[in-house]
Amino acid sequence: QVQLVESGGGLVQAGGSLRLSCAGSGRTFSNYAMGWFRQGPGKEREFVALISKLAYYADFVKGRFTISRDNAKNTVYLQMNSLKPEDTAVYYCASGRLTTRPLDGMDYWGKGTLVTVSS
Repeated sequence: QVQLVESGGGLVQAGGSLRLSCAGSGRTFSNYAMGWFRQGPGKEREFVALISKLAYYADFVKGRFTISRDNAKNTVYLQMNSLKPEDTAVYYCASGRLTTRPLDGMDYWGKGTLVTVSS
């Protein structure tokens, strides 16, 4: 079965950094787009970053977050710098098709990892 497992979340102070990892199994992930999404308290799940042949970012993380992947390890990463309290959310890794609206193309999802940014 296809599985995606996130790790690297935790508590960090504003201005700090974290690197999230997502390890996949059961699929040749290099054939698919990989993305990071998040859901904060009382909010809908939203797009953060996606990588296919090119990388794409939500406007609110440009210049702060970097998505990358290691296909040999079936792993995708999200390097998060200059974190803000509003970045607090459960971060989800997903795999699927590249679509104009990234949420629409993902067919497999991880369970998420919590990122808490304190001020």
